[in-house]
Amino acid sequence: MSLSRSESRQKEKAQREKRRRKTVRLSIAIAGSIILLTGAGLTLSQTGGLPDWLSFGKEQSSSDGLTGSSDDHPQVDANAPSETPGGTPEETPDASDDEAAAETPEPSAEPGIVNEAAEQVSLSFVGDMLPGEYISSIMAAKGYDFPYQQVQLYLSEPDIMAGNLELPVTTGGTPIENTPYVYKGSPDALPAMRDAGFDVMSLANNHALDQGLEGMRDTMKHLREAGIGYMGVGENDKEAFAPLLMEAKGLKVAYIGVSEVIPFATLKADSNVPGIAETYDTTRTVAAIRKAEEEADIVVVMVHWGEDGKDTAEELQRDYARQYIDAGADLVVGSHPHVLQGFETYKGKWIAYSLGNFVYASNPSGLLGETGVLDAVCDKEGDCQLKFNPMHVIESQPIPLEGEPAQKVLDRLTSVSFGVKLDNEGAIVPIQ
Repeated sequence: MSLSRSESRQKEKAQREKRRRKTVRLSIAIAGSIILLTGAGLTLSQTGGLPDWLSFGKEQSSSDGLTGSSDDHPQVDANAPSETPGGTPEETPDASDDEAAAETPEPSAEPGIVNEAAEQVSLSFVGDMLPGEYISSIMAAKGYDFPYQQVQLYLSEPDIMAGNLELPVTTGGTPIENTPYVYKGSPDALPAMRDAGFDVMSLANNHALDQGLEGMRDTMKHLREAGIGYMGVGENDKEAFAPLLMEAKGLKVAYIGVSEVIPFATLKADSNVPGIAETYDTTRTVAAIRKAEEEADIVVVMVHWGEDGKDTAEELQRDYARQYIDAGADLVVGSHPHVLQGFETYKGKWIAYSLGNFVYASNPSGLLGETGVLDAVCDKEGDCQLKFNPMHVIESQPIPLEGEPAQKVLDRLTSVSFGVKLDNEGAIVPIQ
């Protein structure tokens, strides 16, 4: 099977950014005109346009050239009128699309990643996503997009945005028994997730089958319909371990999803057995990485592991991460502990042990409330530069931190990292 994504996601992001820039320019033009006319008695014609002090900084990159493919996870265009197996219907050309594509990039002061070279791609990640359960009432009252409103630009600017979907999205399913927490979310939450900027979701976690196989299959179906890629589960182990192949800026990126946390052995995907890609034994994960390395320029492993609530990575996590990198992974990104853990570099490649909770609870306290967006700029050789943007969750919304609160999070992450530090801008660098 082949996953084919049209250029609709790229056009959506370009059009959304175009509308945002026009709104900002209009607001600034009005404010600037009032100030100049009333304060200095000057007109815009006299000044030759907006003054320098109103101009923005350097423009950040948008999601040019985003496509996706995978032999085992077919998807369709989110804007397609109907689901078409193995591909996406042709889109009707729109004059506004050409206008957006032809528009000259303009300066921007917004946060995010700047691609300086043609052969660099910006990849960003968040931790656990639970768009339901604990925040259902908030989303019902304020909209499914409410959790993302304060961090929209962090999510929409990267070429590819990924997270861990920590619940099945289904209107059916049968709740799993003999587990303390059983989750379920509405498929209606997915369009807002897509519109916020998410392109990829790992389903390899301990809640993927909370609503049985029906729930798992519904989740896969609804993600396809929403235009969000996924990996980490399947009808057999071949599908579950298959990489999701994405392409942006001419570079191919393989995403592999695996879990070292599964409630029951019967939930593991195997030959002719549907389920989750497990990594209690790294053999199949290593094989998947080696295969993905042959197909992609950059290999990302998103792994569910570690101890719940512990902010320091365990030796098992460090050992497994090294095995993944030895096999060919360029970037290892962890989830499950529900708190932020540190970072490490090994053989020039990067490990983020846990990105904590992103959209999970309404007002989590202490370490549970710390979150953020991890940015990575990677080249064709899989060499990446990392930056972490610290945030705190308030009423289900991740809120960017600044000043002392931000520094406190960055300093704590440095203290639980291995051989690296986070500077005051969030850049993650080796300790010399």
